[in-house]
Amino acid sequence: MNDDETQSTPKENHGKAPSLSSKEDDLASQALNQNLDRTQSGDTENRCSGGSQDGVEDANEAPDLETLSRVSSGPPYSVFSPSLKRWIIFMNCISAFISPITANIYFPAIPALSQDLGVSIGQINLTLTTYMIFQALAPTFFGDFADAAGRRPAFIIAFTIYLGANIGLALQRNYAALLVLRMLQSGGSSGTIALVYGVVADISTTAERGKYMGIVGAGVTIGPAIGPILGGLLSEYLGWASIFWFLCAITVVWMIPYVLTVPETGRKVVGNGSIPPQGWNMTLLDYVKFRRQARNRPSGHVRQKLRLPNPFNTLAVIGNKDMAIVLFYNASLYIGFMTATATLSAQFAEIYGYDEIQTGLCYLPIGGATTFASVTMGYMVDLNYRRIAKKLGVKIDRKHGNDLKGFPIEKARLQLVYPLVVVGSLAYIGYGWALYYETHVAVPLVLSFFIGLCVTGPFQIINVLIVDLYPEAPATATAANNLCRCLSGAVATAVIQYMIDAWGRGWAFTSISLLFTALSPCLWVIQKYGPTWREERMEKMRIAAQKKEAEAKEKVNTAIEQNDGVVVEPRPGSN
Repeated sequence: MNDDETQSTPKENHGKAPSLSSKEDDLASQALNQNLDRTQSGDTENRCSGGSQDGVEDANEAPDLETLSRVSSGPPYSVFSPSLKRWIIFMNCISAFISPITANIYFPAIPALSQDLGVSIGQINLTLTTYMIFQALAPTFFGDFADAAGRRPAFIIAFTIYLGANIGLALQRNYAALLVLRMLQSGGSSGTIALVYGVVADISTTAERGKYMGIVGAGVTIGPAIGPILGGLLSEYLGWASIFWFLCAITVVWMIPYVLTVPETGRKVVGNGSIPPQGWNMTLLDYVKFRRQARNRPSGHVRQKLRLPNPFNTLAVIGNKDMAIVLFYNASLYIGFMTATATLSAQFAEIYGYDEIQTGLCYLPIGGATTFASVTMGYMVDLNYRRIAKKLGVKIDRKHGNDLKGFPIEKARLQLVYPLVVVGSLAYIGYGWALYYETHVAVPLVLSFFIGLCVTGPFQIINVLIVDLYPEAPATATAANNLCRCLSGAVATAVIQYMIDAWGRGWAFTSISLLFTALSPCLWVIQKYGPTWREERMEKMRIAAQKKEAEAKEKVNTAIEQNDGVVVEPRPGSN
């Protein structure tokens, strides 16, 4: 999609102003009655300029997409203060760190566990397989539950399961217990991955989302870097059980301030943060403070009810054309990352004769690069978003957020991916052949740094796009992403050693590189056709939501009629 085509989008929206105005009415009627002046005015451009940030706009300028689709003087996107946002993001970054470190800190203890439990290495490796299976499935439950009932209940349940599993793992001395408890441990820790990105979507507008997701993503990526080192040190000097006691300590240190102070952010529960939460969504301090006071909620606010999570909602996300292609390509990038990290310790031990602590240190370049890429790419995608918005004449509203209708968000995010994929694929091929020729250790270590930077960098950018494309249920969308990447990663790690044995290190890693390089045209397809598919999907969801709302109103009217004998006429157009 060239720039001329993209710039024509606002003009097309301008030509369709009446239909957009009717959608404004639907949005404004849920918050304030500020669209009355707009619907009474006959000049669409005057309506747009009246909502602009500086109050004056040239009539010949392309209309501001934000003004067309939102009431800019309405409630802010989030009422949380900047300092509270930073605290929420920090706590989410720590929780995001716990899941990957749990997976990687376990690796150095495998030989000791095998010896102490009297089982083979292959049987211990089975606990890795079951861990990854639950790592893929757990977010499908927790993501849907969090989108419906709120983030806090989901976080607390997940970490309670995780804490109990770690205590059991530290005390167990039986292989069957190890197998079962590792599944529970995975279910608790992995469930939080979907939640952390959902929280970012709750409190940040599209213009600042990349920065916050990059910070949270740094927690996800730093785990694989330091996990093997910590695991090796703990297992070597304190025994393998100390690994699980260490994870217990981290969990307790995180849970105490979270339960006490971190507020509910789920938009279906507290909206932009201005709706008082229910008891189970309140922080402990707020619950103690307000338990005797009545909490005034908006008259139209529906009290959230707990329901069983539905993992099929995650599969429904994958059923959308745009989401399916994005998730498919993101999974291919994850294959590249997982095959490099999963084989690094074994290859370096075989080639260079390193012990467990030395191979753990070899994870620092790729781990440090992934952390650097996560934070840096977060800022870069925000910068590119602002650049394209300025080019299209769209004014960014950081307070209320920009509606993405008519805005090429796919282009704004994916433009940064193309050069990274090219450099990453070359580094990946070079890494494989450096191992094949058994060069000096500095060569594969430097190349692993570029793999971490240029293979996981695009992965983090696409994570931001996934939340952008599914803002109504970001935790469920992230769960779908996690399902695709973990299942593909499980398959890749299961076969990569066979590929190395059959083809050699060089061709094995070259084939992985060619996989995600050959699939890169998927990005062009999303950039070209994604906006249309997104609009079609959002329109279907809007119609479904209106139908559901009308049915709910009918039930309320029927209940009033039956209980009080008062007949309430349904609103026009509710059928």
